[in-house]
Amino acid sequence: MTFDELLEKVRTIASKADVSDKDFLAVQVNITGEGEGVFYVEVKDHKVSVEPYEYNDRNCAITMNMKNFNKLLDGKLNPVVAYTLGKLKVDGDVGKALEFSELIK
Repeated sequence: MTFDELLEKVRTIASKADVSDKDFLAVQVNITGEGEGVFYVEVKDHKVSVEPYEYNDRNCAITMNMKNFNKLLDGKLNPVVAYTLGKLKVDGDVGKALEFSELIK
């Protein structure tokens, strides 16, 4: 999977997410290794944006490789287990990272 294909997959998932109870959430996702890239997911005013840029005023940043991030998106990798095993790294608010994982389920 290419980075652009991953971005479209995240946009599709995010467009179906219920964000009616979320005021603000900004998570930067750093994909490492093959297909590497950076994008952010922002929930603001009950709308979701997914853009291929860095987000400096974020709640947190998560870093994963493409394979593990796809497993996370597909529900085949528990985010808590991934964090515990070092497959998912969080820089910033870990609670917001968990909130993000609920958003993309």
